Amino acid sequence: QVQLVESGGGLVQPGGSLRLSCAASTSIFSIYTMGWYRQAPGKQRELVATITGGGSTNYADSGKGRFTTSRDNAKNKMYLQMNSLKPEDTAVYYCNAKYTDATIFTYNYWGQGTQVTVSS
Repeated sequence: QVQLVESGGGLVQPGGSLRLSCAASTSIFSIYTMGWYRQAPGKQRELVATITGGGSTNYADSGKGRFTTSRDNAKNKMYLQMNSLKPEDTAVYYCNAKYTDATIFTYNYWGQGTQVTVSS
């Protein structure tokens, strides 16, 4: 079982920046592909970005050029730097950890989420 704890959310004005963090309680953090997802009121949860253990990243179109995800395997942490924030970025942001083993069983863990509100 892996526990994920997000932090860094809050209220920010349009055009502002926030840095989210996700701390993972596992000694084998580097094997997990980590991801950021978000869910706005009345909408489905959607992908924001993913990062593999080796640091390869993938971004949803909504965040390309504005969001950057990174990880520190030594500290068991992942980050999401969000710049040029827009009101439509308002959502609960969730941290995800995923690993598929040799038997094709997928371990999939979620954090409790952190609220990001972009408003003037």
